[in-house]
Amino acid sequence: MIIIKTQEQFDLEVLKADRPVMVDFYADWCGPCKALAPLLAELDQEAEDYSIAKVNVDNLPELAQQYRVASIPTILVFQGGECTARNVGLTSREELVKLIQ
Repeated sequence: MIIIKTQEQFDLEVLKADRPVMVDFYADWCGPCKALAPLLAELDQEAEDYSIAKVNVDNLPELAQQYRVASIPTILVFQGGECTARNVGLTSREELVKLIQ
């Protein structure tokens, strides 16, 4: 799992990635975010043709604002430098798998 700490790292690891990247916008204090974390970790272990990244909205608020993240957790899928899918709130494994396909 990729932990995004800077805008530059986001550009390199997400926007310029050669495969799809599922990005979890979260906060440490967010209950639903904590509930989603083990599922994302499980998907990350299984991922062969995509990557998973995490962005703490408290540490990178400008990035969250740039992608209109108003509620957390928000999952965005990026492919070829573009956001291709979005899911807001706690969701199921099945929904996450559908997003990345």
